[in-house]
Amino acid sequence: MATFLAIESSTAVCAVAVVKNGTAVAARTTSEAYAHAEKLAVFIQEVIRESGVGLSEVDAVVVSGGPGSYTGLRIGVSTAKGICWALDKPLIAVPTLLAMAAGAKSQLQWSAPFLLCPLIDARRMEVYTATFDEQLAEVRSLSATIVDENAFTALLDKHIVYFFGDGMAKCKPMLEQHPNARFLDSFQMDAVHLIPIADQRFGRGDTDHVALYEPHYFKEFVAGKGSQSPAQ
Repeated sequence: MATFLAIESSTAVCAVAVVKNGTAVAARTTSEAYAHAEKLAVFIQEVIRESGVGLSEVDAVVVSGGPGSYTGLRIGVSTAKGICWALDKPLIAVPTLLAMAAGAKSQLQWSAPFLLCPLIDARRMEVYTATFDEQLAEVRSLSATIVDENAFTALLDKHIVYFFGDGMAKCKPMLEQHPNARFLDSFQMDAVHLIPIADQRFGRGDTDHVALYEPHYFKEFVAGKGSQSPAQ
């Protein structure tokens, strides 16, 4: 397997890891609100120093590609692209919801068939979500879903569904009475969750264009007054 610098900044979490042969040899993470601009460059310096792997030695830079926080995505992707451009390294952007599903799957020990439903807070009563099966094949495509008691009924009536992510708090009170609903309360997004998908793509030579790649914001940015929210 390759050596990656992985950056997660699309969610409330800011996380960086150096992953070598499938193992994180150095990692940093914080869920401190809106810390991406302050922490990301510092975390990169720290994990590079701690790992003993120079930036010039990584095989590719991996970054979460969205959807998620507008600000976080801009910071993470621009940082990743800058490193790739300066050092002539490949860029691999991993869809955030798919990476979340990969991370959740790694934490589960469940023999019966199930679906994975990552949830990212998208302001008000909306969440960004998609649904994946145990093999991480997409069952329900990306959407900005308005949360109510019927939002996931079609899935829950036929499948055991695991819900997780920072949008779960909105959904749990409306879904927890359904016998097929499961909740991964301890799940937290992390840079290492990007690696299973990134490693597959790297092995196929499937990388993103450093100059042309743009994050998947999904919804257009709308500026507003007051403090930032997870979708800004």
